[in-house]
Amino acid sequence: MKNLFTRALTGAIFVLVLVGAICLHSYYFLVVFGLITGLLLWEFYGLLKHYENAAIKRLVNSLGGAYLFVATFGYANGLSGGGIFLPYILFLIYILVSELYDKTSNPINNWALTLFGQIYCAGTFSLLNFITPVPDPWSGEISFYPHLTLAIFVFAWMNDTGAYLIGSLFGKRRLFERISPKKSWEGFFGGLAFAVIASLVFARFLPEHAWYLWMGIAFTVVLFGTWGDLIESLIKRTLGVKDSGHILPGHGGMLDRFDSVMLAIPATYVYIELFIQN
Repeated sequence: MKNLFTRALTGAIFVLVLVGAICLHSYYFLVVFGLITGLLLWEFYGLLKHYENAAIKRLVNSLGGAYLFVATFGYANGLSGGGIFLPYILFLIYILVSELYDKTSNPINNWALTLFGQIYCAGTFSLLNFITPVPDPWSGEISFYPHLTLAIFVFAWMNDTGAYLIGSLFGKRRLFERISPKKSWEGFFGGLAFAVIASLVFARFLPEHAWYLWMGIAFTVVLFGTWGDLIESLIKRTLGVKDSGHILPGHGGMLDRFDSVMLAIPATYVYIELFIQN
């Protein structure tokens, strides 16, 4: 009972913080999601630190990825030109050159793991900065439009809820038993149904996009979110850990909470560019 209360309280605070960051102001968005990006990287590199003699520069790499999020925020919101990415380019050069002097046993492994973390954590979350700001087609002025970003997270949460409820009650056919034995096809379609219902609610209150476009976002989030969840499960299975961390009481680590959106974000960005912006 105590664990259930802890899990519920943590989940409620988690949702309130994220929704507030997405909806209240662009600078709240910058601070909260910049911090999340840094924590994701810190946790990810912590998991890999001792994997196959990897020598990971945990703090430097985490700060570098967090800077990428800040840089894309500035660029996407028209606050800075492309020069804001120069420090990040220098950081990438440093990652490559530093192995010449560190004399580690497996520099290729270090490069691969470091750059994978930058793509997997920082790269995916940085794309949120190209979804949230919307330029006016006539004036070019950029406005803060949080609804598409909010939809990604709400649809992901509804998918998780529906998959858990329907999967627990009716799940028999394994979805991907080799990676995640508990996931079922029944749970997958249950999560999809919950997300589609949520998309119709968005269409009702935000009619600037047609209902089928909102539904398309829901399908995209569920499909790629499921793959994202399985990818994180594969990472943990490879590393031999149950949870990615313990920063969120009752919920595990940051990667455990954001695994599905980390693949849903880039997929939704592609969807938006193809079917909504154009």
